[in-house]
Amino acid sequence: MRELRIHGRGGQGSVTAAELIAVAAFEGGVFAQAFPAFGVERRGAPVQAFVRFDDKKIRLRSQVYQPDYIIVQDSTLIKDINVFAGVKPGGIVIVNTEKKPDYQVPQGVKLITLDATSIAIKAIGLPITNTTLMGAFAAATGEIRFDKLEMALSHRFPKELALKNIGAARTAFELVKGAA
Repeated sequence: MRELRIHGRGGQGSVTAAELIAVAAFEGGVFAQAFPAFGVERRGAPVQAFVRFDDKKIRLRSQVYQPDYIIVQDSTLIKDINVFAGVKPGGIVIVNTEKKPDYQVPQGVKLITLDATSIAIKAIGLPITNTTLMGAFAAATGEIRFDKLEMALSHRFPKELALKNIGAARTAFELVKGAA
C-alpha cells in the first residue's frame, strides 16, 4: 500500500484534492481511499487530508502516519508543523513555494518545489492550488494517470471551470515531468 498526506489550510481544497486523486487512482484500476482530518476548523486553519492506494482492498482506517508522499499546499505551514514527520525513505514531498527551500528534508526523500500559486492564478484566476498540485503529484509519482485526473476534474467541476483546472494541472504536470 502507498499513502499520501496533504497539508493545507482550510479553504485551499485539500479534502477535494484527496477525493479527486482517489477517484483518478480508482479509475486507473487500483483501490483508493480518501479522507480528511480536521476538527471545528475555520478558513485558514491547518488541515490534513489523506489518500491510500493499493492493488487490493484497503481495510486500514487510521490516519496516515508514515506516508510515501506528501503535498504541502502552503509552505508557511512548514515553520509551524513538522510536515515531513514519518515520511518514508525514498518518499516524495511536493511543496508549493516560489522561494528556494531553506528547510531540512529528511535524508533519502525527494523534494519537488513549484510555484503552484502563480500557475493557479494564471490558469484559474484564483490562488487555489489543489488541482495544480494534483498535476505535479501525477507527474512525480505515477500513482495516477493524467487522463484519469482529467476525467475526475471534468466530472467534479462545471465545464469552463474544469477546463481551467485541467490547464493548471497540465502545466504543473509538464513542469515536473520536464524536470525529472
